Amino acid sequence: MKRNPFLYYGQKALTFLMSVLVLSLVVFYVARLAPGDPLVSYYGERAEKMSVEERAWAEEKLGLRDPIYVQYVRWLSGALHGQFGRSFKYKADVLEVIGGRAGNTLILGGIGFLLIFGLSLLLGVFCAWFEDRLPDRALCRVGTAVSCIPEFWLALVLILLFAVSLRLLPSSGAYSVGKADDWGDRALHLVLPMAVVVIDHLWYYAYMIRNKLLEEVRADYVLLARSKGMGKRQVLFRHCLRNILPSYLSIMAISVPHILGGTYIIETVFSYPGLGTLSYESARYHDYNLLMVLSMLSGVIVILCSILAQILNEQLDPRMRSPQAPGAGEEGGHG
Repeated sequence: MKRNPFLYYGQKALTFLMSVLVLSLVVFYVARLAPGDPLVSYYGERAEKMSVEERAWAEEKLGLRDPIYVQYVRWLSGALHGQFGRSFKYKADVLEVIGGRAGNTLILGGIGFLLIFGLSLLLGVFCAWFEDRLPDRALCRVGTAVSCIPEFWLALVLILLFAVSLRLLPSSGAYSVGKADDWGDRALHLVLPMAVVVIDHLWYYAYMIRNKLLEEVRADYVLLARSKGMGKRQVLFRHCLRNILPSYLSIMAISVPHILGGTYIIETVFSYPGLGTLSYESARYHDYNLLMVLSMLSGVIVILCSILAQILNEQLDPRMRSPQAPGAGEEGGHG
């Protein structure tokens, strides 16, 4: 018996909503219980000179004097109506602040994501072709060593070499002053952070693809095809590579949070004006409204990608379906 699609996807949707609700509750409480003064974010140095009465008035104005659960209910009610509040630091609607930075992160993370998986596929196939020979062994050793280098350390080394010593590339920012519309200048500013994004993640996924290809190469159907005279190239590209593509898509879905987190760190090191830098600033200055939306945005992406990867895996391999899933028991019984 086939599973009921309505119940199946309804369960996934409910899991998503409950996960987002729990995430919002945790982030809200942790942010407000963390040490620090949010008034400094809004009023700057003036907050340190305020009298007790002035601080009470300022906290009342920002809605910080109510119990945390009251603040959370008020925030949640506004969020359900599309109102996420104003940024303490930027004195603007948080969605406007995020909208001004999201494009930069999308460019850096999006292009980096495509490069990582395009190059990892080529590198994985190359290593599988030369299995246990010099090119494969050399790339395995070099790739493993490079993938162990911390992102921030690699970024600092590249800045020191190409920006400070050789003066070939800019060390920070998304563009030079007055050149926001110059795509050539933007491309130059992307070189170093993009290199760190790709280098730090490339071998991890290339090695996974290499191993999956080698598992296919050792499968019984490949041995049978080779015994019938089919060439190595034909077997690898026509059969093995095609068979791992579904798993490859699943790996891509799972990897989004991994690459997104790395992109945030790299943005901070390069002072690249994206969501990563904005997240760091919002946490540092206790900009609660901005921090909430950024945390929820990142969390939603992580949860969605995890659910998508689970759905892909369950569609590609019925054995991974939960016994509690609608119809799973009946399918197993008829198998």
